[in-house]
Amino acid sequence: MHRGSCLCGAVTFEVTGSLDKNDACHCTKCRKWSGNYGAGADVPRAALTIHGEEKVTWYQSSEKVRRGFCSICGSSLFFDPLDQKKHDWIGVTLGTIDGPTDTTLKIHIFVADKGDYYEIADGVPQNQQ
Repeated sequence: MHRGSCLCGAVTFEVTGSLDKNDACHCTKCRKWSGNYGAGADVPRAALTIHGEEKVTWYQSSEKVRRGFCSICGSSLFFDPLDQKKHDWIGVTLGTIDGPTDTTLKIHIFVADKGDYYEIADGVPQNQQ
């Protein structure tokens, strides 16, 4: 079980199971949403329980996904594909997990769009798109 929350604590959540499917996304949208690159874990929808869900505001950032954030403090929390028949998962931002995550990044994606103010030198595989 992993627990997490937004900065102000109005939204809390639990994830049952491991945080194995994770990545660091360097696309422009994730950089603008997070303030840097987005690091998240894809978890089965059934494994996520959200408390304070009425404080989550959803922004549809494309025709394919929406992003959830706390309506009080603005913390970036969830990345949700809209086609739930095709994608039975939801992304949880790794930085909102309390305590150890017991995982490591598996891949960097959209590195062709990364900011020019940092280098990726951790040895994790990289996809340009």
